[in-house]
Amino acid sequence: MPNLVYPLTLTVSFSLLFVLSPKVVADQTSHPPLSENSAHDEHVKHEHEHEHEHEHEHEHVERVVVQATRTGRIADEEPVRVEVINREEIQEKAAMRPGNISMLVAETGGVRVQTTSPALGSANIRLQGLYGRYTQLLADGLPLYGNQAASIGLLQIPPTDLGRVEIIKGSASSLYGGSALGGVINLVSRRPGEEAKGETVFNATSRDGQDLTTYAEMPFTQTTRGSMTAGAHHQKQEDVDGDGWADLAGYERYTVRPRLFWEGESGSQVYFTGGYMNEHRQGGTMPGEVLSDGLPFVQEQHSSRIDSGLTISVPVGDVLTFSTRASAMKQQHTHVFGTEEERDEHESYLFESSLSGYTDNSNWVAGLAYLSEVFTSEDFPRFDYRYEVPGVFAQIDYQLSSALTTSFSGRIDEHNEYGTQFSPRVSLLYRYDDFTLRSSYGQGYFAPTPFVEEIEAAGLSRLNPVFALDEERAETASIDLTYRFDSVETSVTLFGSNVKNVTQLEAYSVDGSNQLNGVRLFNADGETQIRGSELLLRYNWRDVKVTGSYLYLDTASADESGSLPIALTPQHSAGLVAMWEKHGEFRVGFEAYYTGTQRVENNPYTSQTKPYWHLGLMGEITRGPVSWFVNLENLLDVKQTDTHPLLLPERAPSGQWTTDIWSRNDGFIVNGGVRLSW
Repeated sequence: MPNLVYPLTLTVSFSLLFVLSPKVVADQTSHPPLSENSAHDEHVKHEHEHEHEHEHEHEHVERVVVQATRTGRIADEEPVRVEVINREEIQEKAAMRPGNISMLVAETGGVRVQTTSPALGSANIRLQGLYGRYTQLLADGLPLYGNQAASIGLLQIPPTDLGRVEIIKGSASSLYGGSALGGVINLVSRRPGEEAKGETVFNATSRDGQDLTTYAEMPFTQTTRGSMTAGAHHQKQEDVDGDGWADLAGYERYTVRPRLFWEGESGSQVYFTGGYMNEHRQGGTMPGEVLSDGLPFVQEQHSSRIDSGLTISVPVGDVLTFSTRASAMKQQHTHVFGTEEERDEHESYLFESSLSGYTDNSNWVAGLAYLSEVFTSEDFPRFDYRYEVPGVFAQIDYQLSSALTTSFSGRIDEHNEYGTQFSPRVSLLYRYDDFTLRSSYGQGYFAPTPFVEEIEAAGLSRLNPVFALDEERAETASIDLTYRFDSVETSVTLFGSNVKNVTQLEAYSVDGSNQLNGVRLFNADGETQIRGSELLLRYNWRDVKVTGSYLYLDTASADESGSLPIALTPQHSAGLVAMWEKHGEFRVGFEAYYTGTQRVENNPYTSQTKPYWHLGLMGEITRGPVSWFVNLENLLDVKQTDTHPLLLPERAPSGQWTTDIWSRNDGFIVNGGVRLSW
């Protein structure tokens, strides 16, 4: 495998550019997001009221000030590439899956949502082939779901109150520390307007699932506004293929999240949020069913989470801004794995202060941060850990000329377990007429925990408590070229990653016999290497919007042979999305996604999977404040169990009773409902 600077075979992927009505654009821009630089945000807003008239795409491209890069620049002018999922796309995906954000992020190029627990359906987010534990999930720039939250959290976040989603691929440790080694997904909340309004969505599925979500926003005073979202979600446990094992986990979940926004006349801004979630999820064997050992194996998880976050931004003079942000999260779990019970608690805390400013040619930010992550187990206290990580960070974006902008960022963390960690990133943006060229290189680290994917699926009972792990380190690089002409946008991206000290799980004999009845963690020798490319094409013709996508990945895992592809990583994947929409009247959409062959591990039935297609069709009709929608998911009724059994002949050394999920296991599903705006 070549070094990180390499020639790549050019491959192609396509994605969609939505043309928003003037009203939608106004809703997006009238209430700017809270960033580190309020003074610069105001400067950007006025500057772009008088944009360059020669940019013919001016009327078609949404101008979004992104939060995730900290300096508060327009997305098109960020040296660091930030992919934005706007409110229109969120509404479309919310009609398909209003209970969680998994489908919303899964259909973005270079993003894969990977199921980690076949019993409970939990999943994590993999960016450009990197492991899901390297992805940092934020809410308005705050780690409200934990620095390294369990992957079940992805299924517990409804999209109801999201204004947009920002995605940074590649190491973002220079901005957010070790939890962002593979990238960042920032969920940006909707900003309340000047009038009270809201919406209620009810959804039901053909697999006996129901979702009820409500969002409301209102102004309290001229400077203070608030919003509230709440949801109730139910899914009946379903055995789709009749093998006695639940292919859809059953759950009952309740969520509530208030938000408060204040903005002073001087530009000072305060944002506060709190959240509560409670869920009981159950999978495993169906009632009355047993496995090959003659016993039932019920898997359950009861989760409760409470969190809060605060952001304060105060201009200092004309060009400086002082910002403070803080968050706290506590999540309690009770896991059941057959006859075994595990009770634990995750805590996460952030406190950060920064000073930012701008000149005619630069934007900069520098600050201090303190992160804390605590895990406490009642039943297996030998796995408890407490990570305390103070750090300093800085970033500067400098415009060398009207066409060339650079960005330099760096962070030094003093980790209480892994010592001093330095994470740099450098990015470059070059714009010439309709062409935009970006390149980026970054380094970062990840502080390992016991919770690799197999442990999340099977628990801690069979894990060897004796392990000494080094931090996982990675370097990532990318280069992409974007071309825009009228209603067409294309983008070619080449990317690569080298990861050292990858934490892996191996089977071993607990009692020294020939029977493998336990697992242990270790740092793999060598280097995991990922090379890939995307080509994006976005096209709009009148009311029709078309998206196609193709992603190529060439991977080699760090193992004894050093030549095997990373498991559960398809080399080829592609997608096509078409949407016909008249704003305020109707939308009709079709999507087709292709997933190529994948290498699988610890699967007695196969070592390489079959490719498959996923097809979907949706429609929505709007009459005044009421919209009716219907969605047909997995039209080809694809199920992994059509290829081989999901259940293993005997329990794996890790404690798992199933193979990994590499395809779908829920079959054809219809969902439909009503959206009431008020």
